[in-house]
Amino acid sequence: MESAYVGIGSNIGDKIDNCRSAIARMGRLKGCSVKLQSPFYRTEPVGVEGQDYFLNGVVCLDTDLSAATLLNHLLNIETEMGRVRRKKWDARVIDLDILLFGSQIIEKPDLMIPHPLMHTRRFVLTPLVRIAPGLIHPILCKSVRELEEALPLKGQAVEIYERS
Repeated sequence: MESAYVGIGSNIGDKIDNCRSAIARMGRLKGCSVKLQSPFYRTEPVGVEGQDYFLNGVVCLDTDLSAATLLNHLLNIETEMGRVRRKKWDARVIDLDILLFGSQIIEKPDLMIPHPLMHTRRFVLTPLVRIAPGLIHPILCKSVRELEEALPLKGQAVEIYERS
């Protein structure tokens, strides 16, 4: 079994239901179980303008799948939930990204682990710190807490989500 950390995000429709549905679907994958789940955070879109805020979180899956097989399942979940890929960083019903897969380093055209931008994104690191603060980035050799503390706050607002 390997521990896979998956980032979850949504900024279209009922964001909380989208994220919860994606987590439930991941938990039903053969060879996967949801081990840990972060709280959800309301986050500022990063790298784009004119989009609604996101709801983000992170789950840890225990899995006996390969990283490539898990990625294919995650892409299928996105498609089943109505995600249409038009352009990079477009608004989305659901976004599922493998952030870390054990301590593996994978560099393939369609799969990069650790996620190449995770250390620059507060919307990834804040929920990840809540479930695994001592987790070490296998390339940067720093804990996710250290990486989060090094990020600027400006342009990356993250606040705990409370449903009203």
